[in-house]
Amino acid sequence: MYGEVIRHHLIPVIESARGAAWYTIRINGHLGATVLSAFPALVSQRHGAHTVLTGLLDRSALYGVLAEVEALGLDLVEVRQLTPQRRSPESGDSRSP
Repeated sequence: MYGEVIRHHLIPVIESARGAAWYTIRINGHLGATVLSAFPALVSQRHGAHTVLTGLLDRSALYGVLAEVEALGLDLVEVRQLTPQRRSPESGDSRSP
């Protein structure tokens, strides 16, 4: 019970105070282990023909990830900042990141 209260109420306050937010970054194609190693702070999931990277990033870390996506020549599809209640794409949600 307390863990749920902390997760939904306290963690978003702490994150916003640090300037960090949860993001999903959708990339066209399935990324292999070598390419994924360029994004150690992010969790990867495959969704259809895309790879979705999810993680807690501040502004400079987000720009760093986007620069790495560009440097690797990856096809960026979408970047989405998540709301505090939604930290990863739900399976079956066609609108999920």
